[in-house]
Amino acid sequence: METVSVKLNNEEGLHARPAAIFVQVASKYTSELTIKAHGVEVNGKSIIGIMSLGAFNGEEIVLTANGQDEKQMIMELKNLIENEFKGY
Repeated sequence: METVSVKLNNEEGLHARPAAIFVQVASKYTSELTIKAHGVEVNGKSIIGIMSLGAFNGEEIVLTANGQDEKQMIMELKNLIENEFKGY
């Protein structure tokens, strides 16, 4: 199991377009993924779940991956968020 905390620096947080990009990247991997914010945990491959978190700019979220490719998944998603979803 791999877990990382990351701060949302992009203007929109995890809503609409960033959430869609996040799910697209996460879905490339076979590992299970959860995202936790505000004490709520959701499936990290569900756009509806992610958008329901209401995670905005400046807030911290916790990503937890579990499976064969968990390290690669966490690294790419962390980079995606830290680079404000640019280049995807």
